[in-house]
Amino acid sequence: MTNIVITGCSTGIGLATAKYLQDKFVKVYPTARKQKDVEMLKSLGFENAMYLDVTKPESIHYVIEAVRKQDGTIDVWFNNAGFGQAGAVEDVSTKVLKAQFETNVLGLHECTTQIIPVMRAQGYGKIIQHSSVLGLVSLFGRGAYNASKYAIEGLTDTLRLELKDTGIYPVLLNTGPITSDFRKTAMKKLEKNIDIENSVHRLAYKKNLEGNHKKVPFNEEATSVAAVVHRIILTDKPKPRYYITTATYLLGYLKRILSTSLLDKLLGKLD
Repeated sequence: MTNIVITGCSTGIGLATAKYLQDKFVKVYPTARKQKDVEMLKSLGFENAMYLDVTKPESIHYVIEAVRKQDGTIDVWFNNAGFGQAGAVEDVSTKVLKAQFETNVLGLHECTTQIIPVMRAQGYGKIIQHSSVLGLVSLFGRGAYNASKYAIEGLTDTLRLELKDTGIYPVLLNTGPITSDFRKTAMKKLEKNIDIENSVHRLAYKKNLEGNHKKVPFNEEATSVAAVVHRIILTDKPKPRYYITTATYLLGYLKRILSTSLLDKLLGKLD
């Protein structure tokens, strides 16, 4: 039976993917950075749920060794953990930007560099990196998050070249709008870390906060991501990247055919 370790399973895409794969007879090791969420996962029938904080290398090491002790191998590692920090670039402090990168990039990188020696030793493996449509194009007020996803793209594109012919496949997921708590969390981060009242962008921020519950165009359910992860598990040689949601296909296509100026005009109209 194929096994998979998934980071960031307390809610949203991580939790939905764990549930979906469990029903497909994949052995799932869902992880979360809060003990109460680990207990929640266990209450849902995930006996292999474990604590893992991607910003703490020792917790990553513990999970890897625990899975290897139980199964001997780790077939797939899904770097899903992450969050979105909203705010215009000029309003995002270096401290806040570091926090964004600490989880989204450095945590992902730590997981990746710890799992590669394991997969090299066993001669195979798949590392799924959760990027975003915002790893392809940028939106106003999402600079920190955009940058973190662009960084993931660069690291993974390079890693793919470096792991050629090893039997290890790094795979990028470019996910568009998905039903989850992601946007709500991003708005909380906006209110917490950005000086809204003293920003030249305060009206745009308030519009975003007021429209937090509006329906997002081309939105899909989290199972759309889970189904792609399952397809990757079943594929001997997965593709380098998978677009998920119509929004990703559309914006990815427009980036290829439009000039930067025209694309900027289009993206400037998007919320």
